Amino acid sequence: MDSKQKFYHHFQDSAAEIQDLTDQLDCVSPVAGERQEAIDHILASISKLQHEVSDASEFTPSYDRKQYSDTIKNLQEKLNETIARMTPKSRFQFRRCSVQEHVDMGAPENDPRLYPGSHSRNIQSHNGDFNREATERDSRVRQLPPTENPEYDNELPKPSAQSFLQPGFSATKNVGISNQSDLHIILPSSAARATTSGSLTDIKCCIVDMSLPTVEGRPWPGLTLRNISHSLVIAGLVDGPVHITGVSNSIIVVIARQVRIHECADVDLYLHCTSHPIIEDCTSMRFAPLPKSYAIKDVSGKENQWDKVDDFKWLKAGQSPNWRALSDAETLDDTVWTKVVPGQPGKSVEETLKEVGVSRQ
Repeated sequence: MDSKQKFYHHFQDSAAEIQDLTDQLDCVSPVAGERQEAIDHILASISKLQHEVSDASEFTPSYDRKQYSDTIKNLQEKLNETIARMTPKSRFQFRRCSVQEHVDMGAPENDPRLYPGSHSRNIQSHNGDFNREATERDSRVRQLPPTENPEYDNELPKPSAQSFLQPGFSATKNVGISNQSDLHIILPSSAARATTSGSLTDIKCCIVDMSLPTVEGRPWPGLTLRNISHSLVIAGLVDGPVHITGVSNSIIVVIARQVRIHECADVDLYLHCTSHPIIEDCTSMRFAPLPKSYAIKDVSGKENQWDKVDDFKWLKAGQSPNWRALSDAETLDDTVWTKVVPGQPGKSVEETLKEVGVSRQ
């Protein structure tokens, strides 16, 4: 496969990823700036794709560059339409009509990097009033603020010596777990009602099991794992794409149709993936097939392409140095998944992580 074909496939996959992220914006909660963060990520991805088209102008014909430019324009318009639909309309609006012609991103005069500030953008956060129903639909595991209601405090589960946390999600729509450390978090089966979307962000030294709701209920339509370190994550079944960004020194177990991994290092991934896993800007990634203890009927008979990894930062022929397959001797034994990972009496989260090969440093 020559450079032109490789870039074509890379562009198509990147555009599909941006489209998926845009389609999922409705499921991202506006609380705590999460939706704005998702929008910023999409804008950055579009800008990055524009730069890559410019870099590839040396070996792509003008016709292909026009197609790339049109696709990027459509992605921008789709994002703008989605943001406009989700933003409350004001009584008075200023409208400006503009007609955009095709711009060849391969031409030097149109490369935005040659004109600092010419394509700068200002992101403004609009704070609105959210009704109680919207708040109840969004459930997040966070540090609870102090309360002056002693009866309410008495009803809260007290943390045990093993630092287990089993939150309830029976009346929620979205599940978001963020800003946690040194906890063993298990989502109960009641969270099956909440599997509209899932996210796990800013997690350190934790064991998080999100698999039970997806086995007994519905799979996650999409899942985002971001900024996770020294942790074990059992994500469960995902019907759509899984986006893994900024994960280090961790183990991830997931069943998905698409897995896209960015800016990760020293991660073991146990996968059942029906398409090629994609990595970009990653190092020391290790892949293995899904453990038998997490196999489910929904994926039986479907081809597992866990070892057909595409590295978008390695366009040369031959094996990428950024990933490899785990040997049989390196993979965790089934007894570890069934006996150690669920937790053992008297053992801390740190001790359990150490047994599965995840250290705190």
